[in-house]
Amino acid sequence: MTVGRHATIAGLGSHLPERVVPNAWFEGLVDTSDEWIRERTGIAERRFAADEEATSDLAVVAARRALEDAGVSPEQLDLIVCATLTPDTPIPATAVWVQRKLGVSCPAFDVNAACAGFSYAIATATAFVESGAADTVLVLGAEVLSRVLDFTDRSTCVLFGDGAGAVVLRRSETPGVLGSLLGADGRAAEILIIPAGGSARPASPETVVARDHSIRMPAGREVFKRAVVEMAAACRALLEKAGHTPDDVDVLIPHQANARIMVAVAERLGIGPDRAVIDVAEVGNTSAASIPIALDRAYRAGRLRPGQLVLLTSFGAGLAWGATLIRWTHA
Repeated sequence: MTVGRHATIAGLGSHLPERVVPNAWFEGLVDTSDEWIRERTGIAERRFAADEEATSDLAVVAARRALEDAGVSPEQLDLIVCATLTPDTPIPATAVWVQRKLGVSCPAFDVNAACAGFSYAIATATAFVESGAADTVLVLGAEVLSRVLDFTDRSTCVLFGDGAGAVVLRRSETPGVLGSLLGADGRAAEILIIPAGGSARPASPETVVARDHSIRMPAGREVFKRAVVEMAAACRALLEKAGHTPDDVDVLIPHQANARIMVAVAERLGIGPDRAVIDVAEVGNTSAASIPIALDRAYRAGRLRPGQLVLLTSFGAGLAWGATLIRWTHA
């Protein structure tokens, strides 16, 4: 890190599509109920994008809100990093479509670490700022997961929603992002996967009929266990590296996958529910968008105040996980 160069969050924004999909909507599709979904996930409803809405359409709304909150014009951006597993197109990157819709010219690329994507994206953006390669970076997490769901698969289709979140990272002499820790374990890659659509299994009539372009989670209990273990371990390791303990954390914002997972992570860390943000009930699991959406909603609800120690953590397909420690500076 260049001396005197730190990255701090200067603005936040999020956006959810208009269409609200309550749990009852799934009762006509699979063997489930509102009570079953709430009890196992904490989810009551989620949002689905309109047919004409792509991931970049949600992302650009969140981006404009974050830029306005930061008092930054799109022309001041040095870089755009977008975390997504549901890009508008395989090429170009969704970040490029966002850049085009913002009417600017700067480097732009995507990061795909599934539900851990925002952790990877903010770590990448922070490195750009700290190295001197950029002063102002737009970091996005955006998904239209409703396009990759199999609505005959009860174990996955009820979990996910669409949305986008954004933060503006800026160079600061005061430390904001104190550190990140990232991890991955490809040995378990098959337990959370979209099997087809890549070079290993290109799209074909057979893959479409088999619904193999949809999210598959053949070992849900193992995903649950690994998510709790890896997120808690990443948080502890990052806190120790930064000279802190869980007692020092003012606000914990885990990936909003499942209320039971989030409660279990907080309990492992000894962080009480009053210090954890659990925002999944109205949003569902929005993958790479979940942390920036929850972060923005917590900020606008007055839960984040300057001086607080904020801990973010995520887990997703790969398997991949991450944690980010932030000294909150944004009023």
